[in-house]
Amino acid sequence: MAKKVVATLKNTDPTKGFAKIIRAVKTEKTGSYTFKEEIVPINDVQEALKK
Repeated sequence: MAKKVVATLKNTDPTKGFAKIIRAVKTEKTGSYTFKEEIVPINDVQEALKK
């Protein structure tokens, strides 16, 4: 399933398209990690990673 989602994000023009960002987020209550997935335009990847 993941391969299909990533494959559909690929575009022939490198300046247009989307990227999938996966982050590990630590919960304060239990201290365990959960993963947050986000799909952002390629131009906004650096800004999204700063959050």
